[in-house]
Amino acid sequence: MDKNPTDQLWTRHSLEETREIYRNWASDYDRDVGEWGYATPPRLALALRLSGANVEKGVLDFGCGTGLSGMALAAVGFQVIDGTDITPEMLAQAEARGCYRQVWRGEPGSLGHIGAGDYPAIAACGVVSLGAAPPETLEMLVEAMAPGNLLGFSYNDATLADRGYTDALDRVCLRPDMELVFEEHGPHLPAKEIGSTIYVLKRT
Repeated sequence: MDKNPTDQLWTRHSLEETREIYRNWASDYDRDVGEWGYATPPRLALALRLSGANVEKGVLDFGCGTGLSGMALAAVGFQVIDGTDITPEMLAQAEARGCYRQVWRGEPGSLGHIGAGDYPAIAACGVVSLGAAPPETLEMLVEAMAPGNLLGFSYNDATLADRGYTDALDRVCLRPDMELVFEEHGPHLPAKEIGSTIYVLKRT
């Protein structure tokens, strides 16, 4: 496999390929996405805040990567932030940022010890997307919501063009106990001319 991870983004990968991409990219990730103008983390954090999330209660940063999303959550006032990711190399950088109460290595396709309602708000920034977590991850996250809980997540342009992901979104939005309270398309990686849609779901 080509060891330049930025040449492999936004296409389907196996779990091991995904892990290798992000393992290899960990040391350069912040620099690269910074140069591309990565705009989704602050947009998603603000969307959760505007949708009524209680910043004094816990928020789970699912797929936290190097912690850019956690920093964005802290910047809009969230006080109790936990992070999980499947890539140890990226998780170590997240932990070093100091914005998380705790971080842990997760397992693909599982929320581990997390039960429904443990977190009043969940953020999944750029996680449920083509080249990262598969479409069914969205429905897994919804199952971790109790009534009144919020889930904020993003779909980039490549993900929006993939029927598997849009079908998963449709299934979730059609649930009688789910309300789409925020939806906004905007910049994701401006230097790459890629946008993303931010969604916030509320369980009723």
